[in-house]
Amino acid sequence: MLHGFPPVVATHTHTLILGSFPGEASLVATQYYAHPRNQFWRLLGGVLGEPLLHELTYDARLECVLSYGFGIWDVLAACHREGSLDAAIRHAQPNDFASLREHAPDLRKVCFNGKTAGRFAPVIGAAGYDTLVLPSSSPANAMLSFDQKLLRWRDILA
Repeated sequence: MLHGFPPVVATHTHTLILGSFPGEASLVATQYYAHPRNQFWRLLGGVLGEPLLHELTYDARLECVLSYGFGIWDVLAACHREGSLDAAIRHAQPNDFASLREHAPDLRKVCFNGKTAGRFAPVIGAAGYDTLVLPSSSPANAMLSFDQKLLRWRDILA
């Protein structure tokens, strides 16, 4: 069984971005979105007006994201999976979203990084959060160019 990471949130976090589950590179590095070809940090930097976000150290990236009121987590706490593809996830165990209210009482919006994570949008929406499913930042999602993804990711600010 593989285990994910704790949420990156603060009491003033108003927007949370949920992935499905960390890929192999992220699990090895113990960092969200550690695969060098994953576009997450570049996309989020584009949304926040921080074009060099992806060049900062990991801790500095997290600090920057938190300073804008954003947080990062995954929909799954644990699962079985060989490789990094969401399609290979088995025996998934969801994270405890009820606990989010105590850690991030200002949370209003939950965005999903890709369709796999987005399957949880109805559940999160029923809990009273605004939801938005974004195109995946994964290198496996090559259907859209970076600019096309960024255009859709900017909807986070709406």
